[in-house]
Amino acid sequence: MLEKIGKKDIAELFNSIPGPVRLDRPLKLPPSLSEIELTALAEKLARKNRHPGELACFMGAGAYDHFIPAVVDSLSSRGEFVTAYTPYQAEASQGSLQVFFEFQTLVCQLTGMDIANASLYEAGSAVAEAAMMAMSATARRGPVLIAGTVHPHYLATLKTYTANLDAEIQEIDCPMGFLDPLALASQVTEETPCVIVQHPNFDGSLEEVEELAKIARAKGSLFVQVFDPVSLGYLKGPGELGADIAVAEGQGLGSPMAFGGPYLGLMACRESLLRKLPGRLVGQTVDRHGKRCWVLALQTREQHIRREKATSNICTNQGLYAIRAAIHLAALGPKGLEETAHHCLDKAHHAARLLVQNKVGTLAFDRPFFKEFRLRLADDMPPASQCVRLLVDHGYLAGVPHPSNPQDLLVAVTESRTSAEIEGLVNAFVSLKGFGKGRG
Repeated sequence: MLEKIGKKDIAELFNSIPGPVRLDRPLKLPPSLSEIELTALAEKLARKNRHPGELACFMGAGAYDHFIPAVVDSLSSRGEFVTAYTPYQAEASQGSLQVFFEFQTLVCQLTGMDIANASLYEAGSAVAEAAMMAMSATARRGPVLIAGTVHPHYLATLKTYTANLDAEIQEIDCPMGFLDPLALASQVTEETPCVIVQHPNFDGSLEEVEELAKIARAKGSLFVQVFDPVSLGYLKGPGELGADIAVAEGQGLGSPMAFGGPYLGLMACRESLLRKLPGRLVGQTVDRHGKRCWVLALQTREQHIRREKATSNICTNQGLYAIRAAIHLAALGPKGLEETAHHCLDKAHHAARLLVQNKVGTLAFDRPFFKEFRLRLADDMPPASQCVRLLVDHGYLAGVPHPSNPQDLLVAVTESRTSAEIEGLVNAFVSLKGFGKGRG
């Protein structure tokens, strides 16, 4: 091959690569192994990992250890699903289009919204896309208002999206752990394109969503709600609360935590915003024989067609995770989702009561919460990050240290946690009392 392209050796082939970045040293690799030897080595290394079943997970902050029914893995691992991708030749992809249409339908039923797309990357990009969608729909250039209780990763993603655009992001302080409607009323104006609120919020607390939506819409601003899909088995949906756009992290619907991704972004909106919706919309129609079939009804993002008029730079979708979410929701049904939500609610409140009663800490805010709460550790407890490290040896992933206070911990309790695990976590915390900050 070198002779064919006129190069005498490998060194000449790579001469165009600058020396400092070119790997001109020998690789320090061990001798090659047979397949039997390599398998044995891989298994030996794998045994050094802690098995997930050994640790009871109370971590959250946007990724949750929800139970995944066996049917989700069984169906989504079928060859025609596991390789699902964007159906560019839609007429040849009826199976994919059908399941995406069912996914959209389920998201609409879940949220009470009119339209849902299929789909977005994860919640952070969904929040950013919602803000850009609102700016386009309203043609307003005032600051996008976002509650300080929205997940900091979502805020960071929003700022990254808009860094080089004519857009301003204004965060509203929430010192009491929720967005005070009076604080919003004092900042929203006729130039505000949208207000973004998360409910339940990053601290796990519930927001005054209906009142906030009324305040935003009274000024002609769009109201964007970031929601937890599982919570809708118990809480009112975004459509009922007055949201114009609803976005969410769909990981809790049939996808594992997987070290933080890949995940699934959900987005739904009112029908009046249909033409501004990013991504893809699958529609149902009939073919020339009168048989039901599916089509890509909307692809507003296509840069190669619309270029600067494209509503989004979303170029693909999370096909496999959308399929898993659809299977998960269909398997649970409304009753199953309601039962799941009630388990989360009851177990989270049980855990919070025990932690407070045993003087591990206090709730940071006196607010209603769903499945997650912000625990302020007592003075005789180590800092939150140290507690998390120490409790791994007790068999618990105790929570996520809060970024704004070293003594605060976000604790999430899903339906997967047992009463024994909750009580064991509390006892493990109690064993750390008096351990001393900074030691250990």
